[in-house]
Amino acid sequence: MRVASRGAMTTARTKGRANGDSSARADVEATEADEGASGGLRSLDRPFVILRVLRERRAPMRLTEIATAASLHLATTQRIVNLLIKHGYVERDGLDYRLGISSLLNSATFRLTNPLVQISEPILQQVTASTGLTSTLSVRYELTQVLLLRVPSNPPLRYQLPLGEQMPLMVGGARVLAAALSPEDLEALLEGVDNVPLASGLVLGRQEFIDSLRVIRERGYAFGQGQREAGAMSIAVPVFDREGETVAAIQLSSMIEDIPRDVDALVMELKRASAAISRRIP
Repeated sequence: MRVASRGAMTTARTKGRANGDSSARADVEATEADEGASGGLRSLDRPFVILRVLRERRAPMRLTEIATAASLHLATTQRIVNLLIKHGYVERDGLDYRLGISSLLNSATFRLTNPLVQISEPILQQVTASTGLTSTLSVRYELTQVLLLRVPSNPPLRYQLPLGEQMPLMVGGARVLAAALSPEDLEALLEGVDNVPLASGLVLGRQEFIDSLRVIRERGYAFGQGQREAGAMSIAVPVFDREGETVAAIQLSSMIEDIPRDVDALVMELKRASAAISRRIP
């Protein structure tokens, strides 16, 4: 383990998004290969590619930029974007385009109807009440972690990851999800990665990171200090479905000075909560 350089920190923090940045183009290429004889299906796919491009860019885009990122002709892009504007999925401000309010409405409905969120919320409320720490529920989407639910402590953490935010699987409680990856997915996650820098300034080598995932699997939990945010602490455990597959992670977070000394008790509390959620999964 060594101290991270500024360049290394930037590389690791953007790795999860970098995996996503090429996804829209990959979607188009896969669609063209699989559906070369079915233009109708590809036409149905195009609006979703554009929405993904806008989501992953995380900033307003010009029409030409959207067309280039989605590998579509400009005229085709214009027609699709106009349709998305009509239904509130895209907004236009001058020459710039961004995601529209329908995405936010869909997000609210997702949280209200997603069974994992509905099952987990009352259980995490009990966890936060008993520990005094912020508890969260997250899932893996492709090679990133996505936060679905948060029950904040009182007072809340100074830094809180926004709901729906995609973050790398290589730091913090997300490592519980990384520990459940197949060898092929783990290789894809670490493609081009020589080290994993932490917010504390320390750096894990590639093999050190892989070894840490083995330890997480053996212990059944991930413990981290100063990984995603300097001065912060997290404990996370996996949530399993009826087949024993990892479907989510639940986590306790706080600043290091606020954590109780009995970490083992917190781990047991989380494992009991995980088991309670697993029993209720259909």
